[in-house]
Amino acid sequence: MKSCFHLAYHVTDLDASRRFYGDLLGCAEGRSTDTWVDFDFFGHQISLHLGEPFTVTATGKVGEHMVQMPHLGVILPAEDWKALAAKLEAAGIDFVIKPFLRFPGQPGEQYTMFFLDPSGNPIEVKGFTDFDRIFAS
Repeated sequence: MKSCFHLAYHVTDLDASRRFYGDLLGCAEGRSTDTWVDFDFFGHQISLHLGEPFTVTATGKVGEHMVQMPHLGVILPAEDWKALAAKLEAAGIDFVIKPFLRFPGQPGEQYTMFFLDPSGNPIEVKGFTDFDRIFAS
């Protein structure tokens, strides 16, 4: 079954969100009103609504890191992940977890990075060299 994921969450500033998701991350903008905007988030739909962002805490232990919970994430092919990581580094993004290779040589080997959108919503971007290994244990 092929499906498209949808997630709606709060942001504090639609113009800042447009610059971040649209200009920096390269997500195409979809429908919008004065109070929300949709983006094509790497093939999935996110709807950003004006409001108070959810509370997050660094309580998810993954490997050696405590990651922000809850968080939004996407998995990209490794080459696309590397290109995005380089773009974000060049833009001076303040990473929560800098880009690195997690679980090297193990079944779940993946590139990962964590950063925040302008409203403080945490985002994780993973990169896999083999999408057949995403659920490997």
